[in-house]
Amino acid sequence: MTSSLPLNVVILAAGKGTRMKSAVPKVFHAAAGRSLLEWVLAAVEGLAPERLHVVIGPEGEDHLAGLSGMERATVSVQHERKGTGHAVMQAQDALRDALGYTLVLYADTPLVTTQALRAFVDDTMADDADVAMTVFETDHPARYGRVILDPGNRPTAIIEAKDATPEQLAVRLCNGGLMLARSTVLFDLLAQTDDKNAAGEFYITDIVSLARAANLRTRASVFDQSLLAGVNSRAELAAVEGVLQTRLRSALMDAGVTMTAPETVTLCHDTRIGQDTVIEPNVFFGPGVTVGTKCRLRAGSYFEGAQVGEEVIVGPMARLREGTVLDDAVKVGNFVEIKKAHLAPGAKAPHLTYVGDAEVGAKANLGAGTITCNYDGVNKHQTVIGAGAFIGSNSALVAPVSIGDGALVGAGSTITEDIPADAIVTTRGTTKIKPGAAERYRERLRSIKARKDASSKR
Repeated sequence: MTSSLPLNVVILAAGKGTRMKSAVPKVFHAAAGRSLLEWVLAAVEGLAPERLHVVIGPEGEDHLAGLSGMERATVSVQHERKGTGHAVMQAQDALRDALGYTLVLYADTPLVTTQALRAFVDDTMADDADVAMTVFETDHPARYGRVILDPGNRPTAIIEAKDATPEQLAVRLCNGGLMLARSTVLFDLLAQTDDKNAAGEFYITDIVSLARAANLRTRASVFDQSLLAGVNSRAELAAVEGVLQTRLRSALMDAGVTMTAPETVTLCHDTRIGQDTVIEPNVFFGPGVTVGTKCRLRAGSYFEGAQVGEEVIVGPMARLREGTVLDDAVKVGNFVEIKKAHLAPGAKAPHLTYVGDAEVGAKANLGAGTITCNYDGVNKHQTVIGAGAFIGSNSALVAPVSIGDGALVGAGSTITEDIPADAIVTTRGTTKIKPGAAERYRERLRSIKARKDASSKR
């Protein structure tokens, strides 16, 4: 079922996250390459809300720039943290005259999914409820608010744990945190809340009992507790990271990617990998990586901001940095680092090489120890290596420089000027051999050392 009434969304993101022990508010900490707030924004984007509003704390204003999903959102600041109800009230101006329903959720719950949210919204609208909430049952309710139901299994109140009686604390049905209310009644109910509780705060949960007092229809929707996990500490952040990594790995394997040791592979939320690609152990993906089909990503390799074609071999122990583009059938071997470089089809950098700010032609071969010297201490410069060129081992290409198609650079050369196509160039000095000189040299060094030792004993 798809809901027909307009939907608005308020995301509460004003928490400091004191237990994070960080100057950065907790919702801006990242998991799988995306902030906690961005995970929630991505989940609600699939609901296509009419209005989207985010409530932040004053410390969060400097962290909003560039966040994905904020393009359509309006923002308000909760300068005084007086509870969840007070936080939602900060959205009143942005949602004035809003129609349909308003969904309220928290920015520190990155595991919530669009599918689960859609089911919650659809079920609430189908039930014609005025106020709805998510609930779950657990044998370890601990700090969760307890949900009190009437004989018809509709909620009459949510009691925060710190305000609950011993009898209420025995209830195992808990508040899942998500609230959904008709937009026309949400702020009227919030205006009736007070701070007469143990925390001295205005609770959004109080709107349930207020709704019942006004003869409004309430609803409790059972929700998967695992989707509601909040992040309040570094340990909880790590736990959420683990769940997200498992989801991402499973999605790739379901799509036809092989991982020989999936638990050792670290993915990013936007990692894209084609069918029949094999990922060996301990491979790391940062943001902005796309890999084609039938590739082999060997153990210990690192990818960030890289675009990889089909049937490419990378690693082991290779590093592809931002701006790397590898066309089909490229081979990048062990201990190779590539940055802002394009390797055309069939090009090879088998081992121990740095390629930065470069264009490498089709089927060119970069020998072991090849370095593109792209930085002069102030500016970066480009190296162009032609198709079919062969760069001998331990060569330094001092940019800006161009190596023509089919050119051959002798091992150990330092190239500082352009080389024409099909040329052979070497810059090694003349070899001089002095028979027996090594022992004479060592004897001279031993004599110098003996004199120094004798002098030190005087």
